[in-house]
Amino acid sequence: MAKLTIYVVDWTPDKMPLLGEGVARAAAKLGVDPVKPITLLGVAAPGEPDLLLEDEATAVID
Repeated sequence: MAKLTIYVVDWTPDKMPLLGEGVARAAAKLGVDPVKPITLLGVAAPGEPDLLLEDEATAVID
């Protein structure tokens, strides 16, 4: 993966440890290195009302 953008509802810096844990767990499950660069954006609401975050990934396939 080349880039990851994460949109988090009601973002505050104290949520960073949990977000970091989640990203690391997802990367391990997918068998990839944690993605860099990561863009983190706080939002008022996502596209689906029950979600607390959305992500957008850009991948490069050789």
